[in-house]
Amino acid sequence: MTQSEALSILKTGSHVFLTGEPGSGKSHTINEYVAYLRARGIEPAITASTGIAATHIGGMTIHSWSGIGIRPKLGKDDLHAIASSRHIAKRVRCANVLIIDEVSMLPPETLSMIDAVCREIKQSSEPFGGMQVVLVGDFFQLPPIVRPQVGNDSPSMFIEERSTRFAYDSPAWERANLIVCYLTEQHRQDDSEFLALLSAIRRNAFGADHLCRLTSRTVHHGTVPKSAPKLFSHNVDVDRVNDGVLAQLPGEPRVFIMSSQGQEALVSTLKKGCLSPETLRLKVGAAVMFTKNNPKEGFVNGTLGVVEAFDRHDDHPIVRTRSGRRVDVEPMDWAVEEHGTIRARVTQLPLRLAWAITVHKSQGMSLDEAVMDLRNVFEFGQGYVALSRVRRLSGLHLLGWNERAFLVHPEVLAKDAQFHAQSEQAAVRIAGRVAGDEMTAMHERFLRLCGGTILSEGSVGAPKASRVPHAAHEHGNSRDERRGSTPLTTLSLPKGWERTLALIRSGKTIADVATLLGRTEGTIVRHLESLRARGQLPAHDTAHLARGSEEAIAAIHDACRALGTHQLSPIFEHFGGAYSYDMLRIARLLLNEHPVQGTTRG
Repeated sequence: MTQSEALSILKTGSHVFLTGEPGSGKSHTINEYVAYLRARGIEPAITASTGIAATHIGGMTIHSWSGIGIRPKLGKDDLHAIASSRHIAKRVRCANVLIIDEVSMLPPETLSMIDAVCREIKQSSEPFGGMQVVLVGDFFQLPPIVRPQVGNDSPSMFIEERSTRFAYDSPAWERANLIVCYLTEQHRQDDSEFLALLSAIRRNAFGADHLCRLTSRTVHHGTVPKSAPKLFSHNVDVDRVNDGVLAQLPGEPRVFIMSSQGQEALVSTLKKGCLSPETLRLKVGAAVMFTKNNPKEGFVNGTLGVVEAFDRHDDHPIVRTRSGRRVDVEPMDWAVEEHGTIRARVTQLPLRLAWAITVHKSQGMSLDEAVMDLRNVFEFGQGYVALSRVRRLSGLHLLGWNERAFLVHPEVLAKDAQFHAQSEQAAVRIAGRVAGDEMTAMHERFLRLCGGTILSEGSVGAPKASRVPHAAHEHGNSRDERRGSTPLTTLSLPKGWERTLALIRSGKTIADVATLLGRTEGTIVRHLESLRARGQLPAHDTAHLARGSEEAIAAIHDACRALGTHQLSPIFEHFGGAYSYDMLRIARLLLNEHPVQGTTRG
């Protein structure tokens, strides 16, 4: 199935399991669907099974979102306590779409607990309380951790599970009647020989010829490419390599400490999932890997480079990427955002030392080159995940492997064939509907059901349907929301932001500040958005930015009020692209009614 076919199915509001090989575009498809929903005034609940996956998609863990926390089982008292939580109940009731990424790492009993919580809070017997559920993942990748049960005297649980391991074994999976969308295009590997080798592992058809090809990529410690990141199965090996090589570089390290804001539990989850460490030590010559996507500035999660210098004004590292691009690296945010309101945030440089990384933390990355030690692989799929990080066979350097490195779970192998067949059947059914207007009608019915806006294709301003109230107004004055939060004004600012703030307050324009600081105008706008989100940029400090663009800014403000949103995508569509996103961001900064709640597009 193609990405466009899967996206069309998602828009109908059907329950979907989106799967495919690494590099098939699962994350891209979900991002497209999220952008589609947000442009129409619908805010999906974006979650993942692990903190690392949650930071990749800008969401929170499903355990935190649903209120189940670390519970291994769900009793009746537990269910009542969760449903009685005003904050959790409001979150679940407001959700029309629930996305759970990396579902392969979710145990079946956890999926059942999530289903039970949603049905209880929404007071509906429908699967997941009637909301659309979108499960994303690949069961050939790392499976959930199974913790042995101690003793047999546990009390009777509200949710009972048979002894199974995978999310698809949950009764909740079966009741949801998920449409399987199995993506078959490949967007990571561009080496047909290597792609065939990975497919052979996936089909359990790995043989002597494939092993011979991998053997040709064997290296020894003395011949390991020094510039390539190393993937290990255990953290102890990663720390040993990174700390050891950094210590050999001359000079004292520059230390960058992560800052945070928000509820303690959510901040803790963000820190655990963030690929950038809480304390980052760097020196000139350090091999680094970017840990966040920012294509406009020339890097994505997994981009490799070397620290070339440190900025003399703000001490930020200047990194030369493998492609030769010079990036002045500034702090970025990892945030938990719910209905347009940021509930927790950590800020750190989007970097980590890149001489070594664990296979687990490499999930989601695309690497041009990597050294791998698969001799201590201990789990099905671990070797497959590691190998599929690189784009071509020539970028692979193997230190060794064990007998489990190229094995996949036999149960998953059988289930995958079933998923393929179900996806093909769904593609055939959908093809018959696309030809006419039936699919468009299904899309519009789901938008109406969610209270979204129906936008006609290619129109500049479309009629607005009834809207779900914006949750920022509902949550903004909640005493429970503020409890345990760190006031935004108490946070120390990165030096670059301080200089931007001082220059803007002195009456400089964005173009002036960009020239004086040697930054792009887009970077300065992002500084201002972050300052406004922290409550440190009052409207009167930016009033002068409207000079010369008063008419355009007034028109944008009128559109914001008419559409009832500050999200950029619907405003951009309203004007048919007449105003750039940077122009829309500047106009949004000058709105007096509400502060900017985030720095991402739309």
